[in-house]
Amino acid sequence: MSDEKWIDVGSSDELAARPVQELRVGTKRIALTCREGQFGAISGVCNHVGGPLGRGRLDGDFVVCPWHYYKFHWQSGEGEPGYEADRVPSHGVRVEGGRVLVTESARTKRGRLPHEPHPLARELTREPGPIRVLGISTTTMSAGHARYSTSEDLLQHALGATRERDDGACDTQLIRVRDLSFRACEAFYSKSARACTWPCSITQMDSKDQMDRIYEGVVHWADVIVVATPIRWGGASSLYYKMIERMNCIQNQATVANRHLMRNKVAAFIITGGQDNVQAVAGQLLGFFSELGCQFPQFPYVAHSRGWSAEDMENNELYVRNSKVLHEGAAALVHRSADMARVMIESTLGQGALVRGGRKGHELDTRAQLPGL
Repeated sequence: MSDEKWIDVGSSDELAARPVQELRVGTKRIALTCREGQFGAISGVCNHVGGPLGRGRLDGDFVVCPWHYYKFHWQSGEGEPGYEADRVPSHGVRVEGGRVLVTESARTKRGRLPHEPHPLARELTREPGPIRVLGISTTTMSAGHARYSTSEDLLQHALGATRERDDGACDTQLIRVRDLSFRACEAFYSKSARACTWPCSITQMDSKDQMDRIYEGVVHWADVIVVATPIRWGGASSLYYKMIERMNCIQNQATVANRHLMRNKVAAFIITGGQDNVQAVAGQLLGFFSELGCQFPQFPYVAHSRGWSAEDMENNELYVRNSKVLHEGAAALVHRSADMARVMIESTLGQGALVRGGRKGHELDTRAQLPGL
């Protein structure tokens, strides 16, 4: 005679109305499924980062985790074909007298396929060497139809001048965001703070996603990050926003996991446009990169705009092309940033001296914000 303990979880008619639902069986979260009149019961905790399988959906024979779309068989708990060993526990389930009964103990064990950690997950270590300056251009262009970009021109000039400094060369890289193919942020964070992971779950799941170039540059390589953007309808470029939405996973590590990925990094900005609103664009950039934990040099951006009523864009381009002041100003901005990064890296203040400041530079007590918890 079996010594399994069966728990009554509810009316079969009521429970059959939903393909997937989350239930408690004792202390365990269960994903109860109903498919073509038959019930299944598997663990409600996803193997990936603990997502709630019981709040997911059925896709054929598989329960799809709502956080990152990992799939497990609705009855056996096994992973997709080829990944069967990556499984969640399954429970016995039966119907008696119009009631659904589920075993308190799982009948199968959880299994995890071994895999190498993602390269981005490696330890944060700054190797000795010159200051490293990463330029990020967020202007967009049609492929195969290059045009002049005022913001990218100033950025390229500044990087070139930085490489040729008389007081010690810097290493530089330029990333043109338009050359990268990457998915838009899928708002995992809006489902749960813990659903936004480092490295980004999209990057972990999709080997073709090239946002890893940005992550590698800003987290592991750069000491100085210089972002160049045009002004588009009073804001930064659409590529800039697409990029920083995917960088939410960096900031969330400080808030959710108490892990600061951006130590001793300086950010600066180049902002140009035919129309005005420089200060609003600068404010957004400063606000976002301060949330990442970056520091800023004095006068942290160089900007140019011909104003609200200037629609003669050809003259705007001509002005920037020929402006010695703007080009020298961009170079000086990057020089200031490199000097500040050098002081931060070589200072004796200690690893945590410039960390934990600011509104979100600490773990948030979200429970205190919800009455009754």
